[in-house]
Order: sequence, then structure tokens, then C-alpha cells
Amino acid sequence: MGTKRSITYLPLILALVLSGGILLGLAISYFTGGIGPSLSGKPDKIESVIQYIENNYVDTISSSTLEEKSVTGLLEKLDPHSMYIPASEFHAVTDPLLGSFEGIGVSFRMEGDTITVINPIPGGPSEQVGVKAGDRIVKVNGENVAGKKLSTTEVMRLLKGPKGTTVDISVFRRGTPSLIEFTIIRDVIPTYSLDIAYMVSPGVGYIRLNNFSATTSDEFHMALAELIENGMNKLIIDLQGNTGGYLQAAVDVSNELLKKGDLIVYTQGTNHPKEMYYANGHGLFKLGGLVVLIDEWSASAAEIVAGAVQDNDRGLIIGRRSFGKGLVQEQLNLRDGSAVRLTVAKYYTPTGRCIQKPYESGSNGDYYADYFHRIENGELENADSIKIADSLKFTTPGGKVVYGGGGIIPDIFVPMERNESLTYYTQLINKGILYRYAFDFTDQHRKELSHFTSFADFNRQFQVTDEMYRNMIDYADRYGVKRERQDLQLSDNRARVMVKAYIGRNILDNEGFFPLLNSIDPVFLKSVEILKEN
Repeated sequence: MGTKRSITYLPLILALVLSGGILLGLAISYFTGGIGPSLSGKPDKIESVIQYIENNYVDTISSSTLEEKSVTGLLEKLDPHSMYIPASEFHAVTDPLLGSFEGIGVSFRMEGDTITVINPIPGGPSEQVGVKAGDRIVKVNGENVAGKKLSTTEVMRLLKGPKGTTVDISVFRRGTPSLIEFTIIRDVIPTYSLDIAYMVSPGVGYIRLNNFSATTSDEFHMALAELIENGMNKLIIDLQGNTGGYLQAAVDVSNELLKKGDLIVYTQGTNHPKEMYYANGHGLFKLGGLVVLIDEWSASAAEIVAGAVQDNDRGLIIGRRSFGKGLVQEQLNLRDGSAVRLTVAKYYTPTGRCIQKPYESGSNGDYYADYFHRIENGELENADSIKIADSLKFTTPGGKVVYGGGGIIPDIFVPMERNESLTYYTQLINKGILYRYAFDFTDQHRKELSHFTSFADFNRQFQVTDEMYRNMIDYADRYGVKRERQDLQLSDNRARVMVKAYIGRNILDNEGFFPLLNSIDPVFLKSVEILKEN
């Protein structure tokens, strides 16, 4: 069981952390346009400077451009998460949190210089007209798009559009001599924050969330209900790489896990009074074994859930110290389609911890470079390298010591692997070799792979043969990744699993991917071990 959603890749994580935010609500007032005279009667410094630049600058520059630059500069000096969203980027930034967008309903990637369909979204407009995985989109509305090396953003602008509008595409399909023409009526396409939910073993369930959107509460509730019906009494919630989202979604997920009256989180700011969020007692999984998986990219709403579970002594947090985002944003939508997200409060875990990491250096670059500082000081490999002041020490009702001041520190630390025999595997992953090889293999063998309709059958019957793996090594060699060392058994074992996982995802989406990925994830494996030990 699981939802359909493409994987979010590591290179996007920093941008997602910046744009994800915890949104308390949408302001309803609109930008009045321009900068009016000061209410105090004093000269308006910003207006004066804008007018001076507009009248005297060496090159032509519009007042709207100056206004945008002014707002952007003003916000970025406040904190790392207050931001201006231009109208051109509004949907790209906000759609992932809304749980839907309007378009043709395909997941795609640029294969060389061609738009290649990974999978049409089930029930979406593309699937309904017959678009299939592996199709290459050659033309959009009669214009040739193959060979142009379009960016992902440019492709999305071509394919997305208001519900009810049409787009004509021409696709090349392997084995078909001529282009196939489709007219697709755009529609609302659901997106999912729940990647997958499944039974790991008898009694042990697993749920992975990739963000906290407007639909997360319902998705999580339904997944819990089905897992409980299948006999789950112990639960793994995977928030690794989850960069956050809506505060209310985090509250709703936490509510499913805590007993009535347990404090989940509270928020407070200079101009925003303290607001407390408590569990209402209606959650489906208030009892039973519970572990939450986090890493250095788990942020914001993900940290609210981890903090609520940890501070209420409800379960164990496993992994590595989380990102450290404890700031709350509100969004002001402006009349021209742009928006402002402003930090209005900080959030605090039930013991009173603020887990926001320092940002006073004034450089967002330094703020986001914290990950590399963690690598340098050894924190990702050794829990003893985490340096937290004693003044940030708190105690849970059960007597457990927890810390504020920069992320959630896990109860059980699982180091990032640093093994020289994994170097080959790491290069294969980082350069996308395994992904591309698996896609090409799937594309060439779609007919024989299409009979797999369940993960159980695929996992039991499909194997990465020695011949396949030798072909992958040759493929990697052509792309400059050479297998030069001899002690590479660990790399080879991991690479075989990931090739199979990517092929599984190409034909079964997340249901064919995450169970295999988890089989080589040390954090997941540790959580299973802990639950077995009760």
C-alpha cells in the first residue's frame, strides 16, 4: 500500500528547506501597490531611494524591478526563512504544500535532451488518453521540444496549466514507427506527502512522509487505520529528508500518537501571543511501540513531530541530529501574484525547547553550510562530536535528558557510513549512474517487466543477474565511474539492490522502491532491531 509520488532528490533539499516553512495561515490583505507617503509625515527613505535610482541610474530599470529587489533584500536580512516569492515562482513554491496542482499528470525526467515520461499518474488525464511510461515527448502544441535541453522548470511551464485547458503533445514510443498524437485536457492532479505505508513484518508497520502538506493529516490517518487493521502494534515513522511544511499538519500527525491532554507544541512571538496545541485523545495509535527516524535534513514540521514524541516519552527518536528550524512563517499573498513569507514566531517542544539553530551571522550561506560544518567536526559519524551547552538541557516527565538550541538530538544515534569499500557505490549514486542504467534497462524490457503487478512478485521473481551487473559496470565506465579497487563487495551488494529498487520504482512506483531501499538503510534497520527487542 502506498501513494504515488516521485522521489524528491538530494540536490533539491536545501531549496526545499528554504521554501518549505511552517505556515500558520494565509493573510487575506493585499498589497496596495507602490510605496505611499510616510504616515508620520516624515520623508519616506525607501521611496526616495527608489525614485533616485529610477531617475538617475546608468541603465534603464523599472520601478517594479526596484520594488522586488527592495522587498527581497529587506526580508533576507531578517532571518533565513523570511522570503519574497515572485509571481513567476509562486506555484512552484506553494503547490507542494497544497496537495495538488493543475496539469497533465505525468512524472518525467530529461533523458539526454528529451522529455521522458517516467510514469503517468494513475487516473490522471495523461493516463486516461493513453500516455505510457517510457514515452518521449517530442512536440508540445506543435512546437518541437526534443533536442533543446529544456530545464525542469521550462518543461513544467509547458505542461502545467489551468484545469480545463488543453495541450497537444506528440510522443515517440519504442516499437512504434511514427509519432503518436495526444490531446490532453488538464485537470487537478493530487500530490501526496505520504510516500508509502506497508507492513515490514508481522506486527510492525512503516509510514514514510516526505513533507507536511494540506493533505497529510488525511493520508496519515488512513494509512494508520489500514496498518492497524493488518495487525500493526509497533510503528516506524520515517521523517528522514522531510523538510517540513504546515504546522497544523504536524499537530494532526502528532495527535494520532499521543494521549488526551499531552502538549504537542506551542508557538510564541513578540507580536503573536503564546498558542498551545494539545492532543485531543482521538488518535488511532496512542499505545504500541513507536520509533521516529530523522536525519540532518529533517526540519520544521518534522521536528515538531519528533519533539512531541520525544518530550512526551512516547517513543524513541533514531538517526542523526535534525536540521534545527524552529521558526514559524505566515504568508501574505500580494495582488500581482507574488507573496511574502514572514517569520512571526518561534515554536517550542513540550519541555520548552526551542530547537532553532543560530542564524545571527547574517549570512544565509553560512546558515545552510551548517551541514558541511557537521561533516568537518565529525558529528555525522560520532554522537560525541555534537556540542550542546548545558544551559540548553531539559528533562522529560519520564526523566530523559533532551537538548534545545539546534535540532532534535536522537535517543539512538546511527552514524553516516564512512567505509572506503563503499566509494564505488557512492559515486554510482551521486552521479546518477544506477538511476540511468535502471531506466534504460526498464525502457528496453518494458514488455516482460509489465507482468509484475505487486512488489511481492517482483521481489521474489526478479533478480539483478551477474550479466546485468557486468553491463552496469561497463555502462558506468563509459560515464567515467571506474571500478578499480578489488575489495568492493559491499559496494557491489548495495549497487545491485539499488538497481533493482530503481527498476521496481519504474514499474511499480514507490511500492517497488522503498522496501528495497530500506533493506540497506542503516537507520531503518536499527529501528527494526530496536522494535524486535521491545
